[in-house]
This record gives sequence, C-alpha cells and structure tokens, in this order.
Amino acid sequence: MRVTLLGTGDTTGTPTVGCDCDTCREARERGVSRSRFSVHVENERTGESLLVDFSPDFRSQFLDNDVPLPDAGIVTHIHFDHLDGLGNVYRLVDGLPVHAPSGTDPATDESVAETVRRKYDYLEDRIGVHSREPFEPFETCGLEVRFVPVDHPPLLCFGVVIEDPETGGKLSLTGDTSYDVPERSREALAGADLLLADAIVPASLCEHHPIGGRHEGPDGVPRTFGTKHMTREGALALAEDLNADRTRLVHVAHFYPPEEAFAEPLAVDGEVYRL
Repeated sequence: MRVTLLGTGDTTGTPTVGCDCDTCREARERGVSRSRFSVHVENERTGESLLVDFSPDFRSQFLDNDVPLPDAGIVTHIHFDHLDGLGNVYRLVDGLPVHAPSGTDPATDESVAETVRRKYDYLEDRIGVHSREPFEPFETCGLEVRFVPVDHPPLLCFGVVIEDPETGGKLSLTGDTSYDVPERSREALAGADLLLADAIVPASLCEHHPIGGRHEGPDGVPRTFGTKHMTREGALALAEDLNADRTRLVHVAHFYPPEEAFAEPLAVDGEVYRL
C-alpha cells in the first residue's frame, strides 16, 4: 500500500483563513499545510486506489499530490470536513463505489450510508453507495476494509482498518474520536504498521475548553479535549496501547503553540508511506 496523507488538519485547517496567529504564520513561512482530513491509499499491486473521506479540499489535494483519482471511497462520518468533497467527483469519475457504515444514528434517524445517499442523490448516476456493517470486512481495490465504531458525540463515527491480504500490510485510522474507543474497536485497530490518530490539540489546552478535559491518565493529563477529540497525549497513549509500529497524528488544529505545532509525530499534508 502506498499511503498519502492528503489532509491532516481539523475543520478549519492550518493556516486558517484570516488567521495571523503565530502557528499559522509559521506554517506559511515553512510552506506547509494541514488541509481538511483525507487519506489516499493506493494498492500498487493492482493499480487501484481508495480514498478515505472526501475533504472539501479535494481538488487542491489531488492537484498538489499528483495521485490518481480513486476507484472507490469510504466515508467515516457525516461532518462536512470529511464528506463535502464528495461533490467534486461530478464529471471526474463514473460509477464510483462509496462505502459507508450502516446502523441508524439516533441523532439523525439514518445511517451514515443513508445520509450520503440522500445528500448526494444528484450523483446517483456517478456513485453507488454501499452500506457496510461495522466490524464486517469487505473487499475493495484488492484490500480488506473494516469500519470500527469510535466515540465522537453526538454523531456516530467510525475508525477504519485497511489490510492488504497479500502482504499483510495494515493501516489503522482512528477517525474523529475521544480517547473512549470501545475495546472491540481497539482490538481491530491494534498492531498496525501505520496508525493515523486524531490529536486535535495538546492536553495543556484543555483548561481553555468550556468543559475541560476528560479521560485523565495516571499522571492526571487529559486524553480527551472536551468530548469529541483526543489530545496529543491521548493519541500517543492510545498508540502505545495499540502497539502501532508507526504513528502519525492527524486532524491537528492551529491551536498548537508554534514551537510544538510541527514537531514529531504531528503530520503535515503530503507525507507518503509504503506498507
């Protein structure tokens, strides 16, 4: 698998539009970007590629990284920064299978797959939405894929496990989540060659959140920022628990102090890994 991190930022990205904070200035000076989340996974054996989440920055991401258009896509949840780029496939692809989780979300009264199908009904001649049961493996692009439930209230959200059945290479993505990832999902995500973990801010910023932090570790450091996302420290604790061979932190906000914002293992757009 050739894994390209197309988008490694949170909902506003870094640099953030109209922002002149020290971190956004540093990003501009370095010439680096964290656009909205998306990951391109190419099966180099078959020449097919899979897109994890459809960033609103779809067009610039594909132009900047010179990767092929996807042969299939998957959607982890319905927040705009992970879904709204799907509209970009109009006139670019024909017959694109899009895989999304089944299971009715109490917050929306429909599954992720049903929301995608309804919201993009005008693309019905371009895409086919396939509903997938959590934990049940399915094959696409010559790879085995599973959706695993995580914790991102108030919506249902899913992490993803992608494995190459020929080589055994394994990519795990936590999706947007707090540290409270269910045990069965942790078992599925464990042992990855590459783990992409949500780490929106450092734990030190929890004091600025209206409800603070949650899921403190033995050292008292919060592993969840508010209710929806992991802190850097939470993501690293999860990675250790999952015994990941390599970890990159994604869904990163511009609120990191500039001296920390580009330090390892925080990812930036354009990183490439072969598994």
